Amino acid sequence: MLLHGEANRRDLSDPDDRFILRIEVAHACRSSDDSSRRLKDALKDKAREGKPHVGDRPYGYTGNGQAIIEEEAEIVREVFHRYLDGGSPLGIAQDLTARKVLSSKGKTWQPENVRHLLSSNFVAGVRIHQGEEVGTGTWPAIIDRGQWDEVQRFREYRAAQARGKQKRPTRYYVLLGVVTCACGARMGGTNTVRYANYRCTRADDVDQQKCNRSVSAVPLETFARDVAIRVLTKLDTAGYEPAATTRPEVDVLADEKDRAKLEELKQLWLTDDDFTTAEFHAMRAVVLKRMKERQRKTVKRPIVVLEGIAGPDAGSNWERLEKEEDYARMNAIYRFLFAAVVVRPPTGKGRGFDTDRVDIKPNPLD
Repeated sequence: MLLHGEANRRDLSDPDDRFILRIEVAHACRSSDDSSRRLKDALKDKAREGKPHVGDRPYGYTGNGQAIIEEEAEIVREVFHRYLDGGSPLGIAQDLTARKVLSSKGKTWQPENVRHLLSSNFVAGVRIHQGEEVGTGTWPAIIDRGQWDEVQRFREYRAAQARGKQKRPTRYYVLLGVVTCACGARMGGTNTVRYANYRCTRADDVDQQKCNRSVSAVPLETFARDVAIRVLTKLDTAGYEPAATTRPEVDVLADEKDRAKLEELKQLWLTDDDFTTAEFHAMRAVVLKRMKERQRKTVKRPIVVLEGIAGPDAGSNWERLEKEEDYARMNAIYRFLFAAVVVRPPTGKGRGFDTDRVDIKPNPLD
């Protein structure tokens, strides 16, 4: 059998030709792997630099994703606000269809379109690569980061709630994401309903960081609830400004300098043989961490989670949330009010709840 190529032919019955063919195939595979690796590295670098990756036109933006279409942006903000206020994707889609609002493809809105919009990192200016957040996008955001984070938590809660209807009911831990062990680690809820505890996430570690600290869930939640109601009763939300989608100019300029630094490191890595890959990755990690930390400090929780709750009737409003079992809303309020609920070692012996071991750190509300 003869194989014909563009420049030559190989006889598969000839051992020498088979030997040469194997070498040519191996070389072609290596070349293909190199090209694939270079393409993947280029895409990863593009993501880390915050540059957008646009397929279909994102709703609310022009085709290249670099400019906002304000008329559509208002719909985006409305969808996020209504979802946080208890609206369902089906109800929102039906209302948009009734108002003859069309999607970016010129079609009527379906629940799946609403879910896709709610999960879109693009509208929050968050750059994702292969499922991992890698930085802040260089395009303008429509939704502020705090509100986007809140919606993702609501979606996770509602999905878990839907699954729970088909299984044995489980307990919802309303302080998740807020309660923190004094060792610095987060505390999670145990799987048992009868003996509900918040437990340090380092309890299963096998090294020196292992921490077995736990605290009974019910008294801790009651204590946090009382503090939250006292704060909410005195809180006037009228003067609370919603988070802006544009970041402070000083942060934007700092990000630009850090992106320039990343480009310098990349060029140095490509041209200087003495600059190792390990050194490049280590130095780049420091810059990326600095950029993420800068963004984290500007995140502000959406005021919508307090609507209908704060004010003189905060106590009765909270009781309504408990009666309706609106655990996601209560959790959102805790995260709005408290930066952390820190649990320290017990200060004394006894079976009663030791309030002195709990330190509640408030979020700035001005």
